[in-house]
Amino acid sequence: MQTTSITPASADHHTVRYATEKVNGLDIFYREAGDPSKQAVVLLHGFPHSSHQYREVLAALGDEFYLIAPDYPGFGDSSFPAPRTEFDYTFDNLADVIDQFLIQRGVTDYVLMIQDYGAPVGFRIATRHPEKVKGFVVMNGNAYEEGISPEGWAPIMKYWENPGDPEIEAQIIANVFSDEGLRWQYTHGTRNPDGINPDNWNLDIAKFARPGQHRAQLDLFFDYQNNIKLYPQWQQYLRDNQPPVLLVWGKNDAFFPVPGAEGYKRDVKNIDYHILDTGHFALEEEAEFITNKMRSFLRGLD
Repeated sequence: MQTTSITPASADHHTVRYATEKVNGLDIFYREAGDPSKQAVVLLHGFPHSSHQYREVLAALGDEFYLIAPDYPGFGDSSFPAPRTEFDYTFDNLADVIDQFLIQRGVTDYVLMIQDYGAPVGFRIATRHPEKVKGFVVMNGNAYEEGISPEGWAPIMKYWENPGDPEIEAQIIANVFSDEGLRWQYTHGTRNPDGINPDNWNLDIAKFARPGQHRAQLDLFFDYQNNIKLYPQWQQYLRDNQPPVLLVWGKNDAFFPVPGAEGYKRDVKNIDYHILDTGHFALEEEAEFITNKMRSFLRGLD
């Protein structure tokens, strides 16, 4: 397999660096910070965002650890192959690309930080390579049926029962992919909505305006039902392998409520468990708390 990359211009391990890795013909954009010889942390982002959501983590922890945050195909600054004709937007395929990305980058021993979509991507990688995963930082990354909100997921569950229904698709597009809908993802459930950085949703608005984006995202929404079918396998992985877990969960998440966080306590013995008074993207209000907890957690793995 041919591998090409753009080498980051900066050699300073303490700064955040930006580069692209060619994976299966796709340009996978990533951010990294820290010395690659140190403990690696792979930061897997959620919907509707990108590695931008981990900007505070990268800036805070690169002095002591190696952090790498890729954008999935169709997200952020990675390639956006046309849905269905050039790339099938499924979680299996996203995980395949990111798994290969890590192999090519030589990242073979790592902690997985998972949020939202990062959970189905990360657990697929972890169950393939349990020997590579030293632990998890779980941030509203669900692996339990009780962690699926019936209210928050109602339109998508209806879509699962009526695939391709144009009226349901139009409803999802209007509610979720609109400018206000994308902003809501970041501000709902926060203590101070006016304090959330608008760059978050403005970046998403620009990316979602690209032709074909609605189709790609709808295909992932439809495929999410296959993640739920894999939950028992992921739970068994946790019970069998007992990776240390730092859990930091926004309790006001409209999609993944606190019972999803509680599930981890049943299956993992070594868990540092924190429920935070914020929304779906906990880092937006709790970056200092989370990065401080991460530093202690990662030090404890040595």
